[in-house]
Order: sequence, then C-alpha cells, then structure tokens
Amino acid sequence: MRQQSEIQVTVRGTIIGGPKPLICLPLVGETRAQVLKEAEALSELQPDLLEWRIDAYEKVEDIEDCLSVLNELRTVIHTIPLIFTCRIDREGGMKQISREKRLDLIHEAMMSGDIDIVDTELCNDSAFIADVKKQAQQCGVALILSYHNFKETPSESYIYSKLAEAQTAGADISKVAVMPNDYGDVLTLLRATNKARSELVKCPMVTMSMGPEGAVSRLAGGLFGSDITFAIGVEASAPGQIPIKELRSGMASLYT
Repeated sequence: MRQQSEIQVTVRGTIIGGPKPLICLPLVGETRAQVLKEAEALSELQPDLLEWRIDAYEKVEDIEDCLSVLNELRTVIHTIPLIFTCRIDREGGMKQISREKRLDLIHEAMMSGDIDIVDTELCNDSAFIADVKKQAQQCGVALILSYHNFKETPSESYIYSKLAEAQTAGADISKVAVMPNDYGDVLTLLRATNKARSELVKCPMVTMSMGPEGAVSRLAGGLFGSDITFAIGVEASAPGQIPIKELRSGMASLYT
C-alpha cells in the first residue's frame, strides 16, 4: 500500500493525497472554440482533475474574455475539479506574459468561483507568491507551488529542497517536474519523492520525470509519494505524458 499524504486536500469531493494517485488531463486549446470542444471530449474520459493551461490561450491577456471562457468551461465540465495555470515563460509557459498581467488574471480567476486549484511557480518573487497565497485562502482555492526544469534533473537533495520549500512557502500541494538525461535521473526523482514523503513534506505532492525516459514516473510515481499524474486526453502539455486509457490501465494493477 502506498504512503498517503499526512495532510490531504479535498476539492469538489475529490481527495488529493488519499489511497490512490489522481489523473489530471490538460486543456491546451488556443481559441475559445478549441478549449470548449477539448473540455467536452476530456470530460467524457472522466479524469479526476482537469487543468486549463491558459498560457496557451490566444487571448490570455484579455482578462474579461478569459473569465467568460472560464465560466463556459465550468458549465461544460460540471463538477470535475479544475486547476488553473498561467505558466511563466521561463518554466515552460507558452507565451511571455507580464508579471502584473499574470497576477491580475490569477486574482480574477480565483474570485470567479470557477476554479478549485491554482498553480504558480516558486521562481516568482516572494511578494507575488504571498499575494497569490492570500487571495487563494480568501477564495477557498488550493495552491500548488511548482518548480520545473526542462534541461536536466538536479540532485536528489535539490529536488527534496524544492518540495520542502513549496510547503514552507504555503503551498497546499508541492510540485516538481524535471527532465532526465538517462534512467538514473528518473531514479533520482523517485528517491527524492520518497524521501520527501517519508520525512518532511506533509502536504500532497506532484512529482514527475519528463520525456520518454521519465514515463515510468507518471505510471508508478504514486508508489513513491506523488499524488497527481498528468496524462494525454487530446494534446499533451509536457513531454512524456501517456494517453489516459493506457495510463489508467497500467495504474489499475499498481494501486488496488
């Protein structure tokens, strides 16, 4: 039996950090029509969570338009919990968006009542993170603080420190995603995850090794302490994601 998170997060009746890791599907459409069509298709696959990568949206800097799409999106996905992510460009974001615009957009999305979790990066300045955390608490939105490295896999101690740093900074969920150069790097990520879960990090965690070599971490990461894995529904949001049907089939034998 996998080790559960000591502190669990519940959104719309879905428990993050419980007996089984959850599957999240990303929405990465560029237009309103694409986002909503994608949402309909992904909802039929019955994922545990959905993530709107709004940094892929063509009108991401038009906050009024974004909120309109978000409201329609909530109608389409009904009660599926939604992660709202405006990823910063230097950690894999699809557009360069100013600090002020990202912060305003995140604020408005949280106040809309249509999102359940917001993901923002540890590389943001401390004032930005504190502002998002305060607003999330006021709006009843869970906060993911994340670290992404698309070039390499840092040391086990560095990954461990990032998971701990996110928790210390006020995350409800800590997240780390790294790129392996070989299978040894995948083991580094999994060891760090297991160490963090066993020792210091009490909140739910999301960890993954990206790319083809890291695919096993998306399947078996939950055994080491990761509580959410990302799959492909229509399009991937990061390298190495596995189609949800294949991922769900593989996970069924691991988490019984």
